[in-house]
Amino acid sequence: MKVTDRVLGLLDAALEAVPGAQPREGQRAMVEAVDRALRGREHLLVQAGTGTGKSLAYLVPALASGRRVVVATATKALQAQLVDKDLPRVAKALAGPLGRTPTYALAKGRGNYLCLQQVHGGPGAVPEPEGLFETSGSRLGDQVVRLREWAEGTQTGDRDEVPFPVSDRAWRQVSVSARDCLGSRCPDRADCFAEKAREEAKEADVVVANHALLALDAFTGVSVLPEHDAVVLDEAHEFVASATDALSSELARADLRRAVTAAKPLLDEAGADRLQGAVDAADGLLGVLDPGRIRQLDAHALEVLHLLEGACGAAAAALSREGGDEEELAQRERARTALATVGEAAGELRAPSTRSAVYAVGEPGSVRLRVSPLSVGHSLATGLFGEATVVATSATLTLGGSFAHTARSLGLVEQAGAPVGEPFAPWTDEEPPQRWRHADVGSPFDYPRQGQLYVATDLPSPSDPSWAAAVDARIVELVGAAGGRTLALFSSTAAAARAAAVVRARLDVPVLLQGEDSPGALTHRFASDARTCLFGTRSFWQGVDAPGSTCQLVVIDRIPFAHVDDPLVQARLEAAGAAGFASVTLPPAAVLLAQGAGRLVRAAGDRGVVAVLDPRLATASYAGTLLRTLPDFYRARTLEGVLASLRAIDEGAPPIAPVVARRGA
Repeated sequence: MKVTDRVLGLLDAALEAVPGAQPREGQRAMVEAVDRALRGREHLLVQAGTGTGKSLAYLVPALASGRRVVVATATKALQAQLVDKDLPRVAKALAGPLGRTPTYALAKGRGNYLCLQQVHGGPGAVPEPEGLFETSGSRLGDQVVRLREWAEGTQTGDRDEVPFPVSDRAWRQVSVSARDCLGSRCPDRADCFAEKAREEAKEADVVVANHALLALDAFTGVSVLPEHDAVVLDEAHEFVASATDALSSELARADLRRAVTAAKPLLDEAGADRLQGAVDAADGLLGVLDPGRIRQLDAHALEVLHLLEGACGAAAAALSREGGDEEELAQRERARTALATVGEAAGELRAPSTRSAVYAVGEPGSVRLRVSPLSVGHSLATGLFGEATVVATSATLTLGGSFAHTARSLGLVEQAGAPVGEPFAPWTDEEPPQRWRHADVGSPFDYPRQGQLYVATDLPSPSDPSWAAAVDARIVELVGAAGGRTLALFSSTAAAARAAAVVRARLDVPVLLQGEDSPGALTHRFASDARTCLFGTRSFWQGVDAPGSTCQLVVIDRIPFAHVDDPLVQARLEAAGAAGFASVTLPPAAVLLAQGAGRLVRAAGDRGVVAVLDPRLATASYAGTLLRTLPDFYRARTLEGVLASLRAIDEGAPPIAPVVARRGA
């Protein structure tokens, strides 16, 4: 049997275990491509449109490969779907054909698990905030008491298994971050829930993690994932942001307080005074800086950072002495970790790389000082696309039909890539770049028949003062014709709130507004009532999956270009020079626009309209690139035709299917 036939046979076995699943040409093509990449140790970029079934398309070859594969997702919802739904079915289905039962595990950050030191007040515990239990019967105090009672019986210490609601603040009293963990010096290391979970993951064929955990493992030198042979990077278009965060350094007041609180009691008077003085100076600096980009820190700021770096280094050296009981050793280890966090950040900010940007974020009077790389491509090329094989997949990996931008942003060199099924181009460099292939397996949906794209060319430009009122009026027309059934996506919270108020005043349809409830609850209510509309901003452009007649109109108020006041975007634009718009501004806007438009068609029977109320999508010089990135909807020409279509779709819409609340909703 050919290798290709074998993996396709395994896919068929997996599909039999999924109710209602049907063979899809794109899914089979993706299975073959992923299998080839894993066997040939070649990196792969694979674009798989909505409905392809890409989860099965990478899980089947991953479980069959005999190699340990990390699957990194962008959201907790997708992690839960893989671990609770997809992997159990696929592993069971493949057990017979493979002659073994494939195994899998979920990897989470340390802060998701109870810390036994924290629960029992051991020597490694972080002190609780003063006044936590001052109010008898307080909600916070009651939650912490219940958590400690639950800790006596739990087998996993996993926050997701807590059988009652828990606030983030209460959970912090029984857990620690990776930064506060004592590691090998912890007295409870042998019984640590986080360590037990990590040991279990070491034996699994597939380990499911999130982007942040993968970035932490790849770039910080902190080993938080088991050793692995390959990585599947799902929703890969979002990973650059996680990599940027992992490669950034930050100085915040919370870090200053943590360092001085942990270290001062362990230092002599002179050392404590030096550290306190440096921390006070840094705290004062953070209090006077304005949010925004900082092209050059002034002499005073540089002096403060130099003072802070030196004080943290001296304090850490003083705490490195040997000896002491268990409690003192734990306290010194925690203090050194806190000092290292602050000292390293101060050093990076004082002498940043020439390919980085320094900026302040937060509110005036209390900012955080950050330094971030202008590009993460080189770090990704060495830290992620190194020994492990990487399969990067998403519904939106191309820009205007080309993989070139994604290849550059991920650190792959364009000329080294080749379409699946074609040989690699000859290498011309003395040190050849990493080998990679690319494939676009399409989507099973018939976009020209299932959806229309309407661009409101008669509206003024978004820069025109009359645009907002015109947009609100047009939304009323569209929602009225659709009879509700609308997901409206906006470029700002103010625009969403303004439009929601207008629609509520003029139409008799329920309107849910982001911020009025949790995202999960809003999405569930939207999917449960055909007449309900959901108005939201950035998080809803990618987070809503409502197939069927509940969502038959997607309204996008404007092309989602990044805000011009984002200091990191400003720095990247300046560094790119004349190519700034094409390389920095346009690509993320195109991806987000395609993600938003992709909310419309989620199943083979879906019908509807995507209405973009920004005339630039038809008139600007870059419109062609954006349009080629969108699904291939039929292009509607007139408002009258669109309104008539929406009315007809509304009249013929089938009843919505019952909605089952998902975990975490």
